[in-house]
Amino acid sequence: MARHLITSALPYINGIKHLGNMVGSMLPADVYSRYLRQRGHDVLYICATDEHGTPAELAAKENGIPVAEFCAQAHDAQKAVYDGFELSFDYFGRSSSPQNAEITQHFARKLQENGFIEERAIRQVYSPADGRFLPDRYVEGTCPHCGYDKARGDQCENCTRVLDPTDLIEPRSAISGSTDLEVRETKHLFLLQSKLQHEVEAWVAEHEEEWPQLASSIARKWLTEGLHDRAITRDLDWGVPVPADTWPDLAAEGKVFYVWFDAPIEYIASTKEWADADPENRDYRSWWYEAEDVRYTQFMAKDNVPFHTVMFPATELGTREPWKKVDYVKAFNWLTYYGGKFSTSQKRGVFTDQALEILPADFWRYFLIANAPESDDSSFTWEHFAATVNKDLGGTLGNFVNRVLTFSRKKFGDEVPAGSPAGEAEAKLGEQIAELLAEYEGHMETLQYRKAAAALRALWSAGNAYLDEKAPWLEVKTDLEAAALTLRTAMNLIHLYSVVSEPFIPASARAMRSAFALADDTATWVTPEQAKALDAVPAGTPFTVPPVLFARVTEEDLESYRERFGGTEAG
Repeated sequence: MARHLITSALPYINGIKHLGNMVGSMLPADVYSRYLRQRGHDVLYICATDEHGTPAELAAKENGIPVAEFCAQAHDAQKAVYDGFELSFDYFGRSSSPQNAEITQHFARKLQENGFIEERAIRQVYSPADGRFLPDRYVEGTCPHCGYDKARGDQCENCTRVLDPTDLIEPRSAISGSTDLEVRETKHLFLLQSKLQHEVEAWVAEHEEEWPQLASSIARKWLTEGLHDRAITRDLDWGVPVPADTWPDLAAEGKVFYVWFDAPIEYIASTKEWADADPENRDYRSWWYEAEDVRYTQFMAKDNVPFHTVMFPATELGTREPWKKVDYVKAFNWLTYYGGKFSTSQKRGVFTDQALEILPADFWRYFLIANAPESDDSSFTWEHFAATVNKDLGGTLGNFVNRVLTFSRKKFGDEVPAGSPAGEAEAKLGEQIAELLAEYEGHMETLQYRKAAAALRALWSAGNAYLDEKAPWLEVKTDLEAAALTLRTAMNLIHLYSVVSEPFIPASARAMRSAFALADDTATWVTPEQAKALDAVPAGTPFTVPPVLFARVTEEDLESYRERFGGTEAG
């Protein structure tokens, strides 16, 4: 069995994330992690809150509390939401950890030793009204490329172009709103990415054929335009300090590393946080240093792709140390809300904490993965959401489970009935299930989420088709043994569904599985060959009927959701 390292792009600390953020990184990584664990692989799924940089400082200022206190509270609030979604992180760390400071400073020293860091005097925006230099995110204005009027000084979130604050049209301070800005000289450290261009190109060339087109095309675009040397320090109070043993003057000035330099290093540091909690049994270096036996998969939305396919690999290459680099980048487009952006201020769209307030996590998990924005952006609408969960979860899976178990208990009691030996219909069903299960496995292995969801849905549908064909409600009137066989076979399908649906809908899978009092139910997966037999739940096994698995989302529900969250096409 292989060793799989899995990371999701680190969610920013400033606020609870919306559904687009969930489906663009963390949820698909969780589904994949769960699947691999079920198949017997050694999996380490790592994530963390991204706590440095201007968003944290600005959010803390807005809340009127020290930034360290704000980050601690926000980390716990985010973690509670992710627990609610049943994200199965092996560890969910914090980029403000001592481990991240230690490893980030180590990387910087190595890059300096190898001639890939240079100190340069630059001209930077200064705000007399605020009495300080304004790092990129502290400057807002109009994007010179697309005209978006809320672009930040590091990147336009509308067109994703990377910017410098001095590029912005009509810039203003994000702190005070002052437009009285000056450009003054200050010193910063630069990562000489231009000197690493050819190495990064060679590394990308080794991998891009395997990556999804979205990831490889973004990486190739950056490389074609040429890698530019980029400042990796900022004038902030909060961040990983520049080490005084290497850059005493900059350290004395209180410079910290730029958040995009230290955030990807937190993948390594978060693994060290995990290992430090149990040093006798865990070793972070076995996953990250000379880790040739590890397959590393990263999950992220498209705006994060340049940093993970170009900038962080350049950083790792420049250390001249054998740090593990990503093997596969699963990139996603954006989930929109009725075609527009999710917006807290405009009360448009569903945020993850609100989602859990109104409906169980499995509703969201299934809908988001089944409609993952893989090949292009996808739009969330309440109408589409309700139609999907009512039809697939309620109508196809939930209804099958309920009618099989309820009818069997009514006609045969609280144990799985014996009935006739399996016949031609059961053999045909076994072949069909094996074929669909192999298809499902194939899509999970290649991270094709929409296709995997379609295959899982087809597995559920096969059970309904079998039930309709055999019609045990008619069989029971003329041939009790035949009816018992049909129900026993259907119950075995329920158990199979409980195992293979777990990556998508873990809570519902547990409910289905716990319906059967199997003495030795240790199966973590069902292979296509095993599935053919449909005999994991033998006759005589006690069972219970679980509560309704998926309550219907009604039109009245939809009206209240649209009123609360907005529900019209974006203007």
